[in-house]
Amino acid sequence: MESTRHRAGGLKQSNKPFKSKHSSKGTLKEKSKGKINRVSIKQRGQGPSNKADRRHAARVAQQKKRQEVYETTRVFEGKDGAPKIVAVVPLCDDIDMDLALRNLYQSVEQSVPQGPGPLWMQTERFKHKFQFMPLQRNFIDIMDAMKVADFALFLMSAEVEVDKFGINCLLGVLNQGLVSPIPVVQHLEKTAPKLRTNIKKSLVSFVQQFYPEESRIHTLDNESDAMTVLRMIATQRPRAINWREQHPYLLAENVEFEEHEGEMGTLKVTGVARGAPFNANRLVHLQNYGDFQIDKILSAPLATATRMSDMQEDAAVLDEPKSEDQDDLVSENEPDFMENEQTWPTEEELAEAEERVRHMNGNSNDGSKVTKRVPKGTSVYQAAWIVDEEDAEYSDIDDEDDENMMEDDDEDVEPAGADTEFPSFDDDDEYENLDMNGKENEEEDEFDAVEEDRQLQEYLARQKELKTHTDFPDEIDTPLDIPARTRFARYRGLQSFRTSPWDPYENLPIDYSRIFQYENYNRTKNRVLTQNLVGNVKAKTRVTLYIKDVPKEAYESYSPSRPFVVFGLLQYEHKMTVLNLQITRDNAYEEPVRSKDPMILHMGYRRMVVRPIYSQRGNGKGSNNVHKFERFLQMGKPAVATIYAPTVFGKVPCLLYKENEDDINDPTLVSVGSFMDTDTKRIVAKRIVLSGHPYKIHKRSAVIRFMFFNSEDVHWFKPVQITTKYGRTGHIRESLGTHGYMKVMFDGPITQQDTVMLYLYKRVFPKWNTKLWKGGLNATIVQGGAQKSMDVDAMEE
Repeated sequence: MESTRHRAGGLKQSNKPFKSKHSSKGTLKEKSKGKINRVSIKQRGQGPSNKADRRHAARVAQQKKRQEVYETTRVFEGKDGAPKIVAVVPLCDDIDMDLALRNLYQSVEQSVPQGPGPLWMQTERFKHKFQFMPLQRNFIDIMDAMKVADFALFLMSAEVEVDKFGINCLLGVLNQGLVSPIPVVQHLEKTAPKLRTNIKKSLVSFVQQFYPEESRIHTLDNESDAMTVLRMIATQRPRAINWREQHPYLLAENVEFEEHEGEMGTLKVTGVARGAPFNANRLVHLQNYGDFQIDKILSAPLATATRMSDMQEDAAVLDEPKSEDQDDLVSENEPDFMENEQTWPTEEELAEAEERVRHMNGNSNDGSKVTKRVPKGTSVYQAAWIVDEEDAEYSDIDDEDDENMMEDDDEDVEPAGADTEFPSFDDDDEYENLDMNGKENEEEDEFDAVEEDRQLQEYLARQKELKTHTDFPDEIDTPLDIPARTRFARYRGLQSFRTSPWDPYENLPIDYSRIFQYENYNRTKNRVLTQNLVGNVKAKTRVTLYIKDVPKEAYESYSPSRPFVVFGLLQYEHKMTVLNLQITRDNAYEEPVRSKDPMILHMGYRRMVVRPIYSQRGNGKGSNNVHKFERFLQMGKPAVATIYAPTVFGKVPCLLYKENEDDINDPTLVSVGSFMDTDTKRIVAKRIVLSGHPYKIHKRSAVIRFMFFNSEDVHWFKPVQITTKYGRTGHIRESLGTHGYMKVMFDGPITQQDTVMLYLYKRVFPKWNTKLWKGGLNATIVQGGAQKSMDVDAMEE
């Protein structure tokens, strides 16, 4: 017989094997035997698949981009187009402003207009209008000008380096809003020809630290170079600053005042409208003076494009407010104190009140005279209501937890209302030593050796406190003279900082009844921004704003040589609420930055004096919206600053400055950031850590001492969980003796070198101390500018 070889056919039946859900990778690979799974065919619609669809998508994208460019540049086009605002900023001491402007005007065969204020230029060659703002070396003027400028002409010198003031201005402009920069060097012809190339390279590298895309430095030495700068301004599209374009704004060209009864009147501001349309129903903001209502808006066309004073007589009314739609000037709610819970005082509270009255009247137990430190002009009756340092045990205001345990936490408390009759303890107030008999003790104004030593010791104590907090964060010593259950009565323990429940409406301060809260902030923001796009006064229209009930000092402080900016507000932007600002500390600032330190906040078009509290920025993993309070602003770590301030819509940049007492024109940048949200339910929890030492250890049980000093405190904090630095957790079982020793049971054995800790938390709130900053008004500059304006008007008449 012939041997035959069996060959398997193609119709062999193969049953499905048992499909296990827990097969290993090796088992799955063995089963597959190199088989490749079939890839499903994706449906069409994910993108253009053929050539015609790709061409159509490219055409749509091109049209969209052209529309964006047109929307940006249309305001400058046409016979009635708006001028491009160019801020001329001197960064060095030896800058010749007149020479720079003269070279620019001579390049188009024009003369520099005489008179202060913004200088107009209209050229037939470029078919554009320019408005130059020559600025002095004033920090506030430069910051105000950059809020409305389209281009920044930074003047630098080839002989003198950019000083600290120039660097501070560049940082402020960079963080406030990035305008289109044009770096220019002067005095280059005075240097040796072989050094000019190196000087330009050095200046380019300096500018690129702030504007990395700038790769060229310009000059205004001859006509061709000046023409190149003008051509660049005319052809280049200015950068759009989002927070600025959401608001209507204008740069004042002429300001008049119509005085009414008293010191109030109507301020008439003339300028070219920019940004969103002006609406007479909305409020406007004046720098250093706050928010005001609009009486009406009139058109102010120019008879000639070069003279601002040649206005047509027949000005038309463009917009008037409607009484039912106009925003009011109410910025905060009035709390109803009668809605609070009414309770009758206990006998202990009555006894404490009587003791306090005796103490305030000077009848102390030892018969000595009581002397208090109060502001000047305070009577004995008013002084009796002011809590002194010796009366801290009678105060219901919580104290700050420091190494001495008795430092006043609320020394920066502002009065509840602006018209209160009691004096406030501000840093700028003058103090006197007033005894309870009404006698005043005079003190010398000059600092003597004792005062200098006191300030030095205060500075050293602040540095020591920062170092202690860095080495031992939140750790404090339990007081010996006060029971811990009394000292930390407002604190609570949390099993989990991220997930333990915390009612956001529990024990709210009275300031929370004065703010406005939004049910849905994002929905309100979208509605307000959409409504703001519609208005009767469009951009590039030259108008005159009639602002009513403006104090006369606002007009007296106006100088044509300084920028005067008017910003229109969105709806609800005058209402006070809780603002959370996401900030990062500047690396150049080396001093300690503590919570509640006074700062000057530059937030968009507003400038305010604030005392923010800092907290950690949450990573979104917590479910109870609790964030840890930071006593000091840490270097290199983002934080959140919480304040009471007017409402903000959009991502507005924020800059925190420390005011320089010697020179108000040279503030120090502390931190930069942007607006985050208005979450009133965000809980800022202050943490303290009480530490103890293991005295005796037996496996999981240990005797702890030095955490408490009486048995009552041990029983009071018995429900709170105990942790150690090595990660053990435990609970208090019982008290041992009368000196605060306690028995603690842990989840595992602990070592003798371990430290036992107890974490306590308390919610903290910002203080109602935000106020408008009214600095930056140099009397010499203002008077000189006003006198110069009067002389020009007299010459024209």
